[in-house]
Amino acid sequence: MDLALKGHRGTGGVPQFAAGAEAAYAWAMGRSGRSPVTGTDDAEHIPELSLLTAEVDASVVRLDDPTLEAGTRDFVRGVHDALAWICGYSDQPA
Repeated sequence: MDLALKGHRGTGGVPQFAAGAEAAYAWAMGRSGRSPVTGTDDAEHIPELSLLTAEVDASVVRLDDPTLEAGTRDFVRGVHDALAWICGYSDQPA
């Protein structure tokens, strides 16, 4: 995950997508106390798989919202893609 996180810095692309992916990687490694989509606060633990997958599910719900603004959609898509990779739903890191 550290390599995937470092891979986002300075590569260009959509900044909000990269910010979402970075937030997801940091949270999954226990470096952030709040989950990036739901805001679940558990600063003392690295999230377990069930919490990671719940955050993926929450991102899918957010992405299905047609009123979601473009920048927020890009952020949530970055979170989704990063966590989907971490959870084994995707072969490609975000």
